[in-house]
Amino acid sequence: MKRLLFVIFASCSLMAVHAQCGIENTAFKSGEYLSYDLYFNWKFVWVKVGTASMSTVQSTRNGKPAYRTSLITRGNSKLDNYFVMRDTLLCYTDLDLSPLYFRKGAREGKRYYVDELWYTYPNNNCHLKMHRIEDNGEVFWKDAEYKDCIYDMMSIFLRARNFDANKLKVGENIPMPISDARKLSNSWLKYTGKTTLKMKNNSSKYRCLVFSFIEREDGKNHELIRIFVTDDKNHLPVRLDLFLSFGSAKCYLTGMKGLRNEMESKVK
Repeated sequence: MKRLLFVIFASCSLMAVHAQCGIENTAFKSGEYLSYDLYFNWKFVWVKVGTASMSTVQSTRNGKPAYRTSLITRGNSKLDNYFVMRDTLLCYTDLDLSPLYFRKGAREGKRYYVDELWYTYPNNNCHLKMHRIEDNGEVFWKDAEYKDCIYDMMSIFLRARNFDANKLKVGENIPMPISDARKLSNSWLKYTGKTTLKMKNNSSKYRCLVFSFIEREDGKNHELIRIFVTDDKNHLPVRLDLFLSFGSAKCYLTGMKGLRNEMESKVK
């Protein structure tokens, strides 16, 4: 359940200083709020097991304008009997969406841990200062520096919202370098085409772009998430199919406000 709403699209846009890791934001504005319902496949029946919400506001970081984005996932009592999930994620980015800071506090099962990342950009490289607090209280610090831009679960989501899928070919792979406080993942996004998607429990339909998020681990490729995003300027994830080690789950968009653009993808 820990890989829920956090990873979608990536592309590059070169600007000045550390803005090589940024991209022009045309997809969202301050005040946007999204809500989701989470479902788990329990004995061939889809059962609602929790909710998630994501909000973005313009704020400041170290005295400079920045976006502050938070994501909260909460399992309900049905899920608690099987797997406790209480995740809170926070990130700050420049207004061009270059990542500045990331924090994840997660209770997953019987385990609670905290991840933190601080980003700096010396000599146009991407430097990460990483901090983790394990469930047993152990504290780990690590530094790493990369020539390429590195993102986290949250900043890649914001960047992805501004991705131009019209330039992609079906089957094309997009590298997605994402780090937590332990390691950098070998992962990418595969564009698989377009579809019209009917939402759960209502008659709404959306024209969507479909992507698969894939990670290579132990010499094998694993599809972790299949993502359906609106084929319009908002690029809202309206459904996510999650392939977990202990089963299958789905996330459905249930509410949205403060959108920057019209929902032109909605089928009337």
